Amino acid sequence: METQIGRGKTARRAYGIDEIALAPGNRTLDPSLANTKWRIGNIEREIPIIASAMDGVVDVRMAVLLSNLGALGVLNLEGIQTRYADPEPILDKIAAVGKEEFVPLMQELYAESIKPELIEQRIREIKQQGGIAAVSATPAGASKYGAVVAKAGADLFFVQATVVSTSHLSPESIVPLDLAQFCREMPIPVILGNCVTYEVTLDLMKAGAAAVLVGIGPGAACTSRGVLGVGVPQATAIADCAAARDEYYQQTGKYIPVIADGGLITGGDICKCIACGADGVMIGSPFARAAEAPGRGYHWGMATPSPVLPRGTRIRVGTTGTLEQILVGPAQLDDGTHNLLGALKTSMGTLGAKNLKEMQQVEVVIAPSLLTEGKVYQKAQQLGMGK
Repeated sequence: METQIGRGKTARRAYGIDEIALAPGNRTLDPSLANTKWRIGNIEREIPIIASAMDGVVDVRMAVLLSNLGALGVLNLEGIQTRYADPEPILDKIAAVGKEEFVPLMQELYAESIKPELIEQRIREIKQQGGIAAVSATPAGASKYGAVVAKAGADLFFVQATVVSTSHLSPESIVPLDLAQFCREMPIPVILGNCVTYEVTLDLMKAGAAAVLVGIGPGAACTSRGVLGVGVPQATAIADCAAARDEYYQQTGKYIPVIADGGLITGGDICKCIACGADGVMIGSPFARAAEAPGRGYHWGMATPSPVLPRGTRIRVGTTGTLEQILVGPAQLDDGTHNLLGALKTSMGTLGAKNLKEMQQVEVVIAPSLLTEGKVYQKAQQLGMGK
């Protein structure tokens, strides 16, 4: 339903993850019976959670550990790992600098050129240790380094920008990346994003996307919504894009996963995204809190180092446990940020969903008071959901 916000301009109400809740049905099941397996490209994973391609979240070690635990991590090919042969002192500098000097330092550090030989080296390092080599680049980076990625033997290629579409106008001096041609020519599955609308999702799937990323600006360290005023709240964006996935499946018989990307902190957030229609989620800040994460307890946005218009910041997330505790438990915290897989399985059991497809069909209600109702003591004492 549209609302008139002024003469000649109407708006559609959109909902964020914090404004909805999942309603139990007439069946429950033991969480051990909940099947969380999913496929992305030609790869099957036990856990529908991807670590985002941010320098404070994924390096070679994290990519391997995530693979071993049944999830997936994506390496940023335009970040610290491919600009510096030894990224450790660079990461130390980022963690040590004050907040006033942070953006200029990032612009300086990321001005170092990307080295194709380091792209190959990082992919080989992940593969040699038995990990899944999933990598990410902007459309411009994909055009420049796609052949290097293919040669190195990566498993998945994420082409990501704040907004990606198949209809991109460029100055005459710049040839934009033809997404359909790129998907056809790459010997590995290509995941495209980000988008938030039914129409663009359908276009990206028709272009050959192996999966589509949904989300503009909800990330913990992203400031795109404030800088650009652009975005759609995640619950509505996921539902719209999932509808396009279902339409595309009806038309072609090809099922292309939709991945909710950004703004997800707790297990409950992940559960609600899947209930809105997502097949998997991509998260950053929860994994940045792992003891093994490269960010030293910090997390920053991919567009932070932009030399012209930074659209990200560095946030202090701290270190709360190991990657294993955060992903599969046992949980040491009571706020939903540990044992994300356990939260998903328990939620599915409570809702009677045997698999992710059934989880996508559970009842969703509008519930803006879900996180505050009856939580006065937790909020006052900064415990549990009141932190």
